[in-house]
Amino acid sequence: MSYGEAKVYFDGSHYIAIPHTTRNLKRSPKPQEEMITVVENELKDSTEDVEPSISLDNTNNINDTTLEILKSENKPKQVREITKKELFNELYCKYIDLKKKDRKKVIVEEMLPYFKDKQSCIDFVSINFDRKQRNLICRRVRMVRKANLINFNYFCTFTYDDKKHTEASFKKKLRTAFRHLCERRNWKYMGVWERAPKTRRLHFHGLFLIPENAMVGEIKVVRDYNFNTHKMQETCQNTYFNNRFGRSDFEKINKHKIGEAIQYLIKYIEKTEEKIVYSKGLYQYFISDIMDDDVVCTIGQEDRKLLLFDNFNCWDEGCLIGKVSSKVIQQMRKCN
Repeated sequence: MSYGEAKVYFDGSHYIAIPHTTRNLKRSPKPQEEMITVVENELKDSTEDVEPSISLDNTNNINDTTLEILKSENKPKQVREITKKELFNELYCKYIDLKKKDRKKVIVEEMLPYFKDKQSCIDFVSINFDRKQRNLICRRVRMVRKANLINFNYFCTFTYDDKKHTEASFKKKLRTAFRHLCERRNWKYMGVWERAPKTRRLHFHGLFLIPENAMVGEIKVVRDYNFNTHKMQETCQNTYFNNRFGRSDFEKINKHKIGEAIQYLIKYIEKTEEKIVYSKGLYQYFISDIMDDDVVCTIGQEDRKLLLFDNFNCWDEGCLIGKVSSKVIQQMRKCN
């Protein structure tokens, strides 16, 4: 027995195939969500210190800052038409630093005016917390599968210099530089934007596949002071990125260290709800026909997946490509 057009991925230890199946079910249209009217209060940073007896008619001894604050109180409040789901997503990101129990309690309190009773609000928030957890698991699985099919060889960190960039220009131009390197030098990468806990400075962590002779600039060993460990350290920095952005750290990794690097990135998407940034050409699966002799056993829910031998043969439309390896996988069709 053979399994045609199976999707194969690597979980870090073994190759696993998902046999091709067909479904006759049609997608049902999504139910239209109810729109709610959200009134946004003007943000007041320092109005707590303003005496309530002060009025706009008595402005002789009021400085310009206080006058602007008082005027802003008379501005009309902003009204938005959004769905309950969109409001939940905004509040979820707003209180991302709170513990789950406290975050859930605060969101329920702020969304309570838009529900008939408290129990229906609690049920809605609980369902959406579960949705967020499922989405996080899916993102994590997708990232790990993509990473395991690419032999990344560098773990890099990029930080901008205030004299060279603003936060917005750094983010835009760094992505542009990555895109050009992917198109012209066949780089591949995945990474995440992250802010330093204390300084809140934006920087980028990423796994990179840099082919041989495709490096730009020069890698130089720099000895400097680490303010986190309070010790001197040696880092490998790239002159191309240092000159254009500020600072770069290039760490050479192998297949034994890639698991640690993946976990490092996963930590940020779980902690900050940050999205993973992917270059083109990163896939979760490659397509191969699977022969019965290459299957160890069935695994997963309802035995839907196939655990494969480490040296199984890869077939493409009836043609034997070879035993599984990095070079053979590159020749196989890919999908997500």
